[in-house]
Amino acid sequence: MIEPSALAREIADAYARRLLITTPSSREGGLDLVTAYAIERELVRLRQGEGHRTVGLKVGFANRAMWRVLKLDTLVWAHMYDNTVHHAPSNELEIPVGAMVAPRIEPEIVFRLKRPLEGATDADAVLACVESISLGFEIIDCVYPDWKFTPVDFVAAYGLHAGLIVGAPLAVAPGDIPALVEQLASFTVTLQKNSATVATGAGKNSLKNPALCLGELGSAIVRQGAEPIAAGEYVSSGTLTEAQSIAPGDTCTAVVEGIGLPPLTARIA
Repeated sequence: MIEPSALAREIADAYARRLLITTPSSREGGLDLVTAYAIERELVRLRQGEGHRTVGLKVGFANRAMWRVLKLDTLVWAHMYDNTVHHAPSNELEIPVGAMVAPRIEPEIVFRLKRPLEGATDADAVLACVESISLGFEIIDCVYPDWKFTPVDFVAAYGLHAGLIVGAPLAVAPGDIPALVEQLASFTVTLQKNSATVATGAGKNSLKNPALCLGELGSAIVRQGAEPIAAGEYVSSGTLTEAQSIAPGDTCTAVVEGIGLPPLTARIA
């Protein structure tokens, strides 16, 4: 039987020492989602013990079509921290990855809440709780060989979260919400690495609309008895393209069309 605190320490140590480990789900007794979230809570306690605090949540597996195959009934999530979330008000930032194991980058929509969702699930009601929207880059890192894992392994490894770059915020005014609902569902994104297009995607890849993804996250948290997302916290709402490998010296830029968010550039150090 997996003991959450022991496995949390093993996973934290693997990231710190850049070690590959076997997936918890492949070990004797396996791993269920309840235990995976218990491990995630232990990882939060370890980070807090180092003097850090949580500043929001990130989601994973925001593709409803895959849930049945993956034996999920909703998306999965993990915490982000004050030392992993970085702001790029000028839409360009350098981020170091040299201490990571196998980093990849994903463009995402990032929300900042102005009040708790309190049961809001439809896109209009969700956006009424949002202070701002930003284009973001999540950096993910994996201690499992060949990037092969299940959703429970994902949750148990910080949701693979290693960093988040938050671009310039677009304030959400009440009168803008109807247009934003449509734009979030229909915008497209191009991911460039070293000036070459390496992936394309769209807002619909995040549960058909990133605002719906945020609403689903809020509902999932309530059902699981976790702390609701608080005012001022950030939510990274799932990748818009396939994740791309990165290394020091790379420059990545995300360009969106169909919503008023400027391009975001990450210089990988």
